[in-house]
Amino acid sequence: MIERREVLKFALGGLALGQAVGARTIFDSAAAQPASPQRPSASQYFALSQPTPFDPAAVTEEARRLAKQPFKAPAADVPDPFRNLSYEQYVAIRHRPEAAIWVSDNLGFAVELLHRGFIFSTPMDINLVAEGASRRVVYDAALFDFGKLSQPINVGDIGFSGFRILAPQGGENFLELAAFQGASFFRALARGQNLGAMARALSIKTADPRGEEFPAFRSVWIERPTLAANALVIHALIDSESVTGAFRFTIHPVEATIIDVECTLFARVAVDNFGVATISATHLTGAIDDRRRADDLRPTVSEVLGVQMLTGKGEWLWRPVSNRDTLQISTFVDENPRGFGLLQRDRNFDHYQDDDQHWEARPSVWIEPLGDWSVGGVQLIEIPSDSEANDNIIVYWKPRQPLVAGGETSFAYRQFWCWSPPERPSLAAVAQSRVGRGSSAKRRRFLVEFTGDNLAAAQGMDGFKPSLSVAPGAIVSMRTFASPDKTSYRVLFELDFGGEPSSELRLALETAAGPVSETWIYRWTP
Repeated sequence: MIERREVLKFALGGLALGQAVGARTIFDSAAAQPASPQRPSASQYFALSQPTPFDPAAVTEEARRLAKQPFKAPAADVPDPFRNLSYEQYVAIRHRPEAAIWVSDNLGFAVELLHRGFIFSTPMDINLVAEGASRRVVYDAALFDFGKLSQPINVGDIGFSGFRILAPQGGENFLELAAFQGASFFRALARGQNLGAMARALSIKTADPRGEEFPAFRSVWIERPTLAANALVIHALIDSESVTGAFRFTIHPVEATIIDVECTLFARVAVDNFGVATISATHLTGAIDDRRRADDLRPTVSEVLGVQMLTGKGEWLWRPVSNRDTLQISTFVDENPRGFGLLQRDRNFDHYQDDDQHWEARPSVWIEPLGDWSVGGVQLIEIPSDSEANDNIIVYWKPRQPLVAGGETSFAYRQFWCWSPPERPSLAAVAQSRVGRGSSAKRRRFLVEFTGDNLAAAQGMDGFKPSLSVAPGAIVSMRTFASPDKTSYRVLFELDFGGEPSSELRLALETAAGPVSETWIYRWTP
């Protein structure tokens, strides 16, 4: 069981980016061509178990059955050659490109299997589904290039730790599209991006003093795709001490990578703190983290800059994320939310100055609920961090209704791994949020800039003004600045927090007819 979020993030990032430094191509056009008489099919490189009938409903029934039994952790022992691998040794184990599943079949997708070892010791059963039958993929060391490690002999069928999904781009080359590995974590990216934020199937007791619980993918069933459908369907069974679940992921590779997620959860015991549609990412420094920027030559080190929310009542909210000195948990109460996500809004390399990581090219992840989610809240967790390898920003939907022992509940949502979300407000958006020292030790100065083509007309209307509130604390001064073309509007204000442990700030641009900007919200903590 994974216990350290930062280790998982570091390992997954290394897997994604360490395969070929400076190149996103997983393998070249020769590996992407249809099979020929001179070139064996990729299916000759891996073995499958005997076929058994497959019905997607059986995954749900298995999750329901497991929930009625005590939890039994899967055996996580790995053979000696892989038991104590270093990170460098582990990432040197690579799936042979020519052995990727479906690579020669012209189906629009290929699958690479991920080896067990390092922190990825828990096995995941991987099954392929075709024509109503399922067959489990059998481990074979011949599938892998072990680099400087000696190829293992007679280790048996030790299974896999996960899998990577590839898709052809540019007509020939197969590039990484998504990966499922480690507990119930998975991630994807859009065309032209670097891997960044992660998702997970389910969060349980995240940032809870009782200790976090990490459900894990026990088994997955990957349906053989068709070129015409341009979609890959994955069924998955998750299991943990408290909950089991049946998931269906439908992956669509378009300009953005879209993943439709459907799940049914079954509770072994009562669960009062759980989250669905979880996203996590790194945020180390930024303009809002004034006291952490001094000793880093890069102006910003961040995969995402904030949380955007579209409430059930249609209000657009923007909350900058921050690397706090203390753990912060914020809940934005809502009913039937229309969308939320972690966004990377700033795509300017000059604002990051990192030729290795290219933070400006990381995905934004937008969640669009499908159906009514009732009452709950978008919960944001900001964890103090000193390392850019840590996933210290976490956001998810936390239902008000707990899971009752023996009960079940279902959710459906769509994920967009994208450059920008598909649904964007017609309102002015927050372009930057900055904070620095004020006129005294108990005051802080803020600058919030809004941009939008609608601002020029709005500023000519009677009653146009910034609406700013704070509780507790007081605003001691406020000034505004409009750009010459009036498409940018900056609000500079000073907060006197009066020794309070925190202050909640809220700012929007308004006219008599209503808001003309999204609402900027922020919690200041000394």
